[in-house]
Amino acid sequence: MFDFDEQIDRRPTRALKWLKYEGTDILPMWVADTEFKAPPAVIKALAERVEHGIFGYSRPSNELTELIIKRMQERYHWKIDADWLVYMPGVVPALNLACETFSEPNGNIITVKPIYYPFLHAPGFHGRKAAYVDMVEVDGRWLVNLEQLEEQAKHSDLFLLCNPHNPGGTIYSEAELLAINEIAERHNVIVCSDEIHCDLLLDESQAHIPYAALNEDAANRSIVLMAPSKTFNIAGLCCSFAIIPNAELRNRFTRAARGIMADVNLLGFVAAEAAYKEGDDWLRAQLDYLRENRDLLVTRLNQVPGVKVLSPQATYLAWIDISALDLEDPIGFFEQAGVGVSAGGQFGGSDFIRLNFGCPRAMLEEALDRMIGAINAR
Repeated sequence: MFDFDEQIDRRPTRALKWLKYEGTDILPMWVADTEFKAPPAVIKALAERVEHGIFGYSRPSNELTELIIKRMQERYHWKIDADWLVYMPGVVPALNLACETFSEPNGNIITVKPIYYPFLHAPGFHGRKAAYVDMVEVDGRWLVNLEQLEEQAKHSDLFLLCNPHNPGGTIYSEAELLAINEIAERHNVIVCSDEIHCDLLLDESQAHIPYAALNEDAANRSIVLMAPSKTFNIAGLCCSFAIIPNAELRNRFTRAARGIMADVNLLGFVAAEAAYKEGDDWLRAQLDYLRENRDLLVTRLNQVPGVKVLSPQATYLAWIDISALDLEDPIGFFEQAGVGVSAGGQFGGSDFIRLNFGCPRAMLEEALDRMIGAINAR
């Protein structure tokens, strides 16, 4: 019904992912968008809106808000109110706005390593200090070092959480989130939780739990960030939302955004509504495809001496330990082999690389062939 094997030439579209390696034979497996067409319902809705021909200022429809409320209830058993929603042009701007709003100048903001690199940069952009906490491997999963979190929370205003975690793909359990919440409550730390990958769950036995859905305390001290962008491959349309149950926090957040934060792209609203209304069959098919891609990648790379990768529970991003290869220039090495990956150092893990496996299987197989061939030829 949906053809995820289709290989679509994105080079004429000025796609960032492909533009980086323009004029080369390097397969781009770095930035986190996929090589899949968006759901047919999204493409149809966008075409109809474009046909209208007028693209003035726009607001979200009541139907989009109701779809989000319904989605939170049905997928996460989380009852939210329409008033809690704050539409934003992206999760990264919202993350930065949270740093500006919920911490004091020269104060500490907790973030973990490794993590999606905007988390590492955001505190400094706003005259704050980053207080780092390590992610540690526990039984084949990456988890927050709670002892370090406890220590940093004593001197910090805000904790930037990523759930599911990028990179690494951890889906936090209720017990793990409660342990974080207990520390946040004990030291009165606000939690900004980036949950942009919450629909991309590859381990079917695991459920995503929004941080604010944990309990009343978590709801009162949190900002949850979500978007349809990664789920439905519509990131370039710039539509996301914050869910902030606490009215005081919400008012501070929206006041800080005045005159600074751009409105959501009107086509972003259209795509989001169509995706949430009619995109779930496509999403289920995509997840099945991504599971097979993940299993192929994990199996093949873990057979290579000097390479180790834990199976991600979520996302389409593999976090690959190459420390035993002792490569002087890992990115250059793999680019020379014809594969463009993300440098682990930019996420805070210099012994790793991150690889995007959200692509047709033939492209993934070719990338793995090139990488493994280059490693074996050393």
